[in-house]
Amino acid sequence: MGVLLPTREQAILGEYSVSPLLDFARRAEELGFDSLWTGDSLTARPRLDPLVVLSAVGAVTHRAHLGTATLTPALRHPLVAANMASSLDHVSSGRLVLGVGSGFPSPETTEELAAVGAGLTERADRLDEITALWRTAWCSTRPGAPNRFAGKHWRAEGLDRLICPAAPDGPPLWLVADDTARVLERAACRYDGWLPFLASADAYARARARLEHLCRRAGRRADAVVPALYLTVTVGRDEQRARVELDDYLEHCYGRTLEQMSAVQAYAWGPSERCAQRLADYVRAGARHIVLRIGSLRPETHLREIADVLMSKARQTDQEST
Repeated sequence: MGVLLPTREQAILGEYSVSPLLDFARRAEELGFDSLWTGDSLTARPRLDPLVVLSAVGAVTHRAHLGTATLTPALRHPLVAANMASSLDHVSSGRLVLGVGSGFPSPETTEELAAVGAGLTERADRLDEITALWRTAWCSTRPGAPNRFAGKHWRAEGLDRLICPAAPDGPPLWLVADDTARVLERAACRYDGWLPFLASADAYARARARLEHLCRRAGRRADAVVPALYLTVTVGRDEQRARVELDDYLEHCYGRTLEQMSAVQAYAWGPSERCAQRLADYVRAGARHIVLRIGSLRPETHLREIADVLMSKARQTDQEST
């Protein structure tokens, strides 16, 4: 199980000190979290740059994997991003996982992409092309491997002059998206993990089964793609107060209510035991790595309870399911 670092929460509160982020990361690793994640945005939902933050976190942690949930490759030149990812992979001694997405289709995202000369048109194809360029660059020093790339949107030569990542094939690439037929097909053919935020465990189970089928059809192992889940949780003894806190959190993050967001994203709130049951439903549906976002502007106050109750329940359920 992983947990999201509170970079967005810091930005909402106007606090940009890195020291609390590093304390949060160290504490989460001590409590047994397997991975530490951070989001990405320039203007839509501003925060500290994820690759910079994870470089600092990688220097003060030793075991936990470091991940992006979600990195938007279109916000950076692909060669610069490939080099930054390789550098970060070395800083973290090969612990990096890149969750990538093409940007949520909202007015804020449209403005953000336009600000860097990108756009929402063909955004999925652009994402797949950028990640293909990255993989080509990361493997370009192997004997006989190509050192150039020619795609519809990007062309590059001399890729073997870029530094190679610490991991032999580069950091694993997880597609952060929903469960449409096209998304599952792309995940099965091109990616190492699938990180959705589906609002129901039943929908997750159906998509997980379909993903395994598509992996086999693509000539890969049924379990070639790590089935993960992005879930937001707000724990509190009083269910109504927890809901109010989560609703306030989402208003700050998205300018939208819990009622609006829960139709498209996974949420849990209330007593930790109740949230643990919600989490367990997804584990029984096939989720094998959970990325938790703590739905609070002060997430550090909930970290231990989540580790003691939710993480324990998820691991117990996983053992029972396998």
